[in-house]
Amino acid sequence: MSLIRSTRRRDRVTAPTTSVDQRLPLGRSLTLGLQHVLVMYAGVVAVPLILSEVLGLSASQTVTLINANLVVGGIGTLVQTLGLWRFGARFPLVQGASFIGLAPALLIGQEYGLPSVFGAVIAAGAITVAVAPVFSRLLRFFPPVVIGCLITIVGISLMPAAAGWLGGGQGSDDFGAPRNLLLGLLTVVVTVAVYVLGRGLWSSLSVLVGLAVGTVAALVTRTTDLSGVGDAAWVGLATPLAFGAPQFHVVPILIMSLAMLVILAETTGNMLAIGQIVDVRVDRRRLGDAFRADGLSTMLGGLYNGFALNAFSQNTGLIAMTKVRSRYVVATGGAIMIVLGLLPKVGAVIATIPPAVLGGGAIVMFGMTTAAGIQELARVRYAGTNNALVVAVSISVGVLPMASPELFGRIEGPLSMVLESGIFLGALTAVLLNAVLGRGDASTAPDAPAPEEPDEQPDTARSPAPTETVTTHTA
Repeated sequence: MSLIRSTRRRDRVTAPTTSVDQRLPLGRSLTLGLQHVLVMYAGVVAVPLILSEVLGLSASQTVTLINANLVVGGIGTLVQTLGLWRFGARFPLVQGASFIGLAPALLIGQEYGLPSVFGAVIAAGAITVAVAPVFSRLLRFFPPVVIGCLITIVGISLMPAAAGWLGGGQGSDDFGAPRNLLLGLLTVVVTVAVYVLGRGLWSSLSVLVGLAVGTVAALVTRTTDLSGVGDAAWVGLATPLAFGAPQFHVVPILIMSLAMLVILAETTGNMLAIGQIVDVRVDRRRLGDAFRADGLSTMLGGLYNGFALNAFSQNTGLIAMTKVRSRYVVATGGAIMIVLGLLPKVGAVIATIPPAVLGGGAIVMFGMTTAAGIQELARVRYAGTNNALVVAVSISVGVLPMASPELFGRIEGPLSMVLESGIFLGALTAVLLNAVLGRGDASTAPDAPAPEEPDEQPDTARSPAPTETVTTHTA
């Protein structure tokens, strides 16, 4: 026994320590971890803010959603970075509420209510955990032409919501008032200016800065106020199932599960990109562990008033920029997110952002989602293939419910909700057309992860992957 212990100690000492496993001093880890949080903070809080605005939730309910999503995102980040058995890639991945899951959540929330949203999220997370071992083998059904169509449709389908907020909120007495439009325009201008003129971290914080400037202008013009901030507690923990017991319906679960498939495809892209940055090969086992963590975090999100989670590609760019590849730095950022989620005061301040300002930020964020889809479609070879037809028909079908909301008005029952989801229609069309028209076309094959190594050690570096260009998606 003593010999075994001695051998294990010697193995730990002599095992090579990669940049992924490097532990930095606490002070530097806190600073770099906070930087990761700031880069993705606007994206994390935007999802609960947008859903609250559309569903007409109160300020206190909005604060609950914001804090819960920060806590769940922090826990999901810890699982991905530190690992828990076969859950977690042990990679520098930051988890947060996904924009891919926002459109289905809005549709389900308007038709069934919030308990059904959380029920669909829980079920979709459980399904994700179950299919994680086999999903990498199903990637052939989601090549770049299909993924690009889906992400483009997601971005486009969210734009009507952005227009509603820009006007001051659908149904508001001053909808479309010049004051609201000017606040939104100011937010867009500031966001674009900071993104273009800023350097390093400032460029990454462009959306956050734009929302802050727009909110200050709204306070000056008395479009919003901070009265609700004083009523919020300094420290508090959101109650699980604060909106009631989750409800499970087949159609919402189907739609949210489809969104999770797209999220897994995005996770694949982010994993391959980060693998190249940190010189660690991504094999099927590590990819499956990342998928399980996505599913587990999403299940936790549904139980704790949160939404579907995925990896934020903004942080992938930050890792490449700073050259700091330690997963423990990102884990520190996850801990910071949890702390912020325990401060209702912070959530109350964020909840004061008026709809017009949120609409200005949404124009940029949703537009970047659309741009990410177009960027993915740019990887597709069109000459000598039927890919142009796949893109044309899939996107056109996907935007039909948005272009004419009354188109399927005469169809009743669960089928009506399926047909009202442009994402579902676009996904189904893209997968079927690609399967039929793209058969035998090598250009439609997605980037595959490396084969699994039988003696793999999750925490140990692998040899560098071959250099290739990987396009990642905006979260």
